[in-house]
Amino acid sequence: MIRLSPRLMIVIGASLLVLGVVLPLLMVIKIIPSTLGLSFLSYTASVVGMFVGLIGALTYARSKKRG
Repeated sequence: MIRLSPRLMIVIGASLLVLGVVLPLLMVIKIIPSTLGLSFLSYTASVVGMFVGLIGALTYARSKKRG
């Protein structure tokens, strides 16, 4: 299993959350076509980003609490 630093996990999570906001925005203002696959990708990016960022934040807080 790949070990990621908590800060990197937070950055990855935030990037995925931004992607999950920007893609629907671009679909709504008709810059990119709205497809089922793109909508599913946007939703998945939001959910995965939230969990990765949360795990990163919790890991970061736990490591700071220990030492």
